[in-house]
Amino acid sequence: MSGMDEQIAEHIPRLRRYARALTGNRARADDLVQDTLERSWSRRHLWRPGTDLRAWLFTIMHNVHLNQVRRREPVAIDDERLDMPVPASQEDALALRDLQHALERLPAEHREVLLLVGVEQMRYDEVACVLGVPIGTVMSRLSRARERLRALMAGGAPVLRRIK
Repeated sequence: MSGMDEQIAEHIPRLRRYARALTGNRARADDLVQDTLERSWSRRHLWRPGTDLRAWLFTIMHNVHLNQVRRREPVAIDDERLDMPVPASQEDALALRDLQHALERLPAEHREVLLLVGVEQMRYDEVACVLGVPIGTVMSRLSRARERLRALMAGGAPVLRRIK
């Protein structure tokens, strides 16, 4: 394997985790990762050495996912959930299920920001680059996503604030 192949291979577990969270379906997530890797390989000449390869790959995945969503009719999310590294107790399993349902109810732009910052631990500037939005938009979407997620987990509707 070449140096770039090895670098890309290091990011596959993160790509799979993000794809599973985006799609809610293992088969579609695997397809999304495959499409992302295929596109990154065919366009590897566009990557500038010295820049963040992870952000470049996530940008490709984000764009591929948007293209797929635009072409696809809505499908029900299957019962598969993200794999847990440690067996969970019943309470943990219920909390995880509730979190998964709450994440599914978030608007896509909020869910994407929340997953990239919270799960993938990307910096705001990296998320802005991946999503193609200003950093301020990332921060406001993240704030709204966290507020909405808290409300959904508490079982209520989010409180809407008036801004004057």
